[in-house]
Amino acid sequence: MEDRSNAGADVGAEKGEQYSLARILGIWVLAALPMGVLSWIVFPALSPDFGSDPLGAGVTRILLLTFGLAWLFILSMIIVRREEGDLRWVTVKRRLRLDTPRDPKTGETRRRLWLWVIPFLIATAVWELALTSYVDGLWVTVFPFFAEPPGYSFGAVLESQEILERLVGAWWFFGLFVVSAMFNTILGEEFLFRGVLLPKMEGVFAKWSWVANGVLFGFYHVHQPWGIVGSVVSGVFLDTFPTWRFRSTWMGIIVHSAQSVFFAFLILGIVLGLA
Repeated sequence: MEDRSNAGADVGAEKGEQYSLARILGIWVLAALPMGVLSWIVFPALSPDFGSDPLGAGVTRILLLTFGLAWLFILSMIIVRREEGDLRWVTVKRRLRLDTPRDPKTGETRRRLWLWVIPFLIATAVWELALTSYVDGLWVTVFPFFAEPPGYSFGAVLESQEILERLVGAWWFFGLFVVSAMFNTILGEEFLFRGVLLPKMEGVFAKWSWVANGVLFGFYHVHQPWGIVGSVVSGVFLDTFPTWRFRSTWMGIIVHSAQSVFFAFLILGIVLGLA
């Protein structure tokens, strides 16, 4: 079933007032700077001795980054409120393009375009499982000062059998991850980069706005610089391109959230004592 109503109006609205380069970079700074401060100033101040309690340090880092990601959501809503005058769902939905994917040629919504999510999800799985570690490793080999410091890897924390045993029955830990993931791959990063910024970047970057958006997204990860190149690649080709191509932020949200779903099941298994 195709929805032809308001197709031209919606596309026209997206082609309306565009951001200047200064405004795009200003919003990027407002997103990246707090994350960097939380990661490199606040976290070491609150957890100066990572080795004495790695689980406590890991939880502290998750909490701090969750606050930063929640700020991205708040920033998105502030921008929408200032531009549109209200935060009604219909307004937020239109401004952030939270709608059915649109045919790139006609601009009409088509439900069968959801099927395009499948190849992007497969590509994401291949990228995350087979290529990301290699790319990130090459990046820090060339720039060793970007390597992940001791105490910053939560994956390493979960390699401890003692910590895994402590997390059995820790439903608070699962809840913390779910909240963090919601702000990470939906309400925070996707709302701001693909919802707020992407539709307003064509005035500066024209048909390459999706590339510029993905690059900005990658370099926003100053809080984990060891993964910047990987974030640029996935941001450009897996998260931003389908959103730009089909003019639906849901495309990027679904693809980006695949990693959150995977880790949610992993942590659920730990909490249930299956690890």
